[in-house]
Amino acid sequence: MATARLLLLLTLTHCMRRPIMATTTARLLLLLTVAGFCLCHTTGQEAAPPPPPYCGSLRTAVEARNIIGWKTVPPPCAKYVADYITGERYGRDADVVINEAIAYAESLKLSGTGKEIWVFDVDDTALSTVPYQANHGYGVQPFDNQSFLKYVVQGSAPALQSTLRLYRRLLQLGIKPVFLTDRTEDQRTVTTNNLIQQGYCNWEKLVLQPVGLQTSTLAFKTCERQKLVNDGYIIVGNIGDQWNDIRRSPDGCRTFKFPNPMYYVD
Repeated sequence: MATARLLLLLTLTHCMRRPIMATTTARLLLLLTVAGFCLCHTTGQEAAPPPPPYCGSLRTAVEARNIIGWKTVPPPCAKYVADYITGERYGRDADVVINEAIAYAESLKLSGTGKEIWVFDVDDTALSTVPYQANHGYGVQPFDNQSFLKYVVQGSAPALQSTLRLYRRLLQLGIKPVFLTDRTEDQRTVTTNNLIQQGYCNWEKLVLQPVGLQTSTLAFKTCERQKLVNDGYIIVGNIGDQWNDIRRSPDGCRTFKFPNPMYYVD
């Protein structure tokens, strides 16, 4: 404070000695002095540090598949992901995807053969695992298969309402839904009941993975889609929360990536 006053005094003295030539310089010095004085004497509690600035960018990169093979959500982004999933943004992002999918489906001219199908993933596409994720850090904790299986067998996973909206519209249009999931055959009954209880009904097929199959989800789903095509089906659409749901031919006439920043499955 004393330094600021001294600088102010020197500035005014300088102005008095050279009133014409030093006017501009003096005004500038005066402004800087007052500004510095105010900054040094700002009162009040300091603001909390902002969340890591890269978390939103990280989520964007994950959705665009610019980042692959990651195992867990970085701990500094735990709150960001939790707030995203439990807040309004997750639902809004999902609605954008679903609205586009419905608009696309409504634009199709069907063959009349009844062979047009739309492939749906199950977990975090048709049914939500958010109740499970809420108890496991929203992706911060490493995936534990045993605890997740306990969640599955409860058969209480809620529907993702935006996906259910697409599902019902497809039935109205005459496009047959097919569920293709890496859940295993021993979970068929609980999965069927869970889907029906949440409003999904009248599907064409529910394809589950054989128990003990030693292959990647990508390879399994690609193979099963090829079987559908070989049986004469036309995959007009395909939607999933993981890139392995919608990658590799035959992937469908059009694919849709449902948002999911919580985990990555290869």
